[in-house]
Amino acid sequence: MSNLESYPPVFRHQKKEESQKYDAVDEEDSLDPIPRIDFQCINLEKLGEACKDWGLFRLVNHQAPLTLMSQLQQLAKKIFSLSFESKQGLFTEPVSYTWGTAALTPSGAGLSISPKHINWVEGINVPLSHLSLFEAAADPMLHTFSVLLEEYGRHMGRLAKTLFEAMVKNLNLGSEKSNYNLSESTAYVRIYRYPSLPETAEAVGMELHTDSSVLSILNPDEVGGLELLKDGKWFEVKPIPGTMIVNLGDMMQAISNDEYMSAKHRVMVKKKMERLSVCYFVFPEEGNVIRSPNYKPFTYRDFQAQVQNDLKTLGYKVGLERFKINED
Repeated sequence: MSNLESYPPVFRHQKKEESQKYDAVDEEDSLDPIPRIDFQCINLEKLGEACKDWGLFRLVNHQAPLTLMSQLQQLAKKIFSLSFESKQGLFTEPVSYTWGTAALTPSGAGLSISPKHINWVEGINVPLSHLSLFEAAADPMLHTFSVLLEEYGRHMGRLAKTLFEAMVKNLNLGSEKSNYNLSESTAYVRIYRYPSLPETAEAVGMELHTDSSVLSILNPDEVGGLELLKDGKWFEVKPIPGTMIVNLGDMMQAISNDEYMSAKHRVMVKKKMERLSVCYFVFPEEGNVIRSPNYKPFTYRDFQAQVQNDLKTLGYKVGLERFKINED
């Protein structure tokens, strides 16, 4: 089977006239301006500055096993190399194979969409609380996938919990009030593959967006493409071996009363180079009401329902603006 057959059909061809142009990344990033946080010695002042000014930082000394991350990436590449039809049949809800749009198109839907109207990405979405679905799988590859994801989830949960507790301390929110604002039971892993592009084409792997999570932890491969929008400029978040990227999501912005910002970012795809990233997302506890002077009380379920409705009716995510308290 050729690698091309592993792509969703709409990704297999793109005409030159459908190519698009995008703003250049700011060249100031040559010295890597992305803030660095040392997990083994978290400096609260530096963490606060990173969350306020960037909404994103590079995590070093995280002590997540590099071998584990490499094994997970290699197995993910093997799964993505399967035929498109095989991947559609391999995963069933709540685990899912998705592709295409900012919200990611459910498997099997919308294959007639024009390439210029989709994002150049496919993904496997795994709620970590449902890994038991893989344990009974006859396919040994899925069993191994489950084992790796379970261990990976434990390490990411450790990182997220510690980082969130440090943020709560910085914000003086009080530990009791914040206990339900981040729950490992809500966590899931999304593994993305961004197919390579022919020389004549241009596409966005993922359009400009913010994550809906409290925290997102990204483990990218060596192929770059992640870009952060800050102060009207794009900064490339280059992959550096042994480090991870942590970005704040909409829930963290609301929890912090807008003191911390949800990171605005996008992913650009590369010519003739596939990109793979493993992303961990974690959310507030199910049913927990987020209360902030700047927003109407809402649960993450309320937020997600509004996002889905906006995607359906408007074609894009509005996000926190839907819950803002108007001062007029």
